[in-house]
Amino acid sequence: MLTSQEVHNTPSGDVEIVSVSLAGQEFTLMSAGPMFHFTEAISFVISCDNQEEIDYYWEKLTADGGEEGQCGWLKDKYGVSWQVVPNRLGELQKDPERAGRVTQAMLKMKKFIIADLENA
Repeated sequence: MLTSQEVHNTPSGDVEIVSVSLAGQEFTLMSAGPMFHFTEAISFVISCDNQEEIDYYWEKLTADGGEEGQCGWLKDKYGVSWQVVPNRLGELQKDPERAGRVTQAMLKMKKFIIADLENA
């Protein structure tokens, strides 16, 4: 939920810096011009409780020119990297009897399929 917003404009009226608070987390966004581009060095993680949430975010973020990546990563139409991850993944990877199989299954996926991870 967006709780606050502060905008700083250049003399020409272009937006230069925007500060927002999303669900209690402060973010500052800056227009860096054409010389800086998004990279995977910065990504946002969406932790999902179920497959429906994964499918929803995956569909929305890859729409209109977004790109699927490996292991739950994708880029939206603006080139911003996202990780759409099931909450259950950490638990599955901690199980010593299945960790290797879960990792192998995960490495073959683009969008995570929770049932396939659980069945690995």
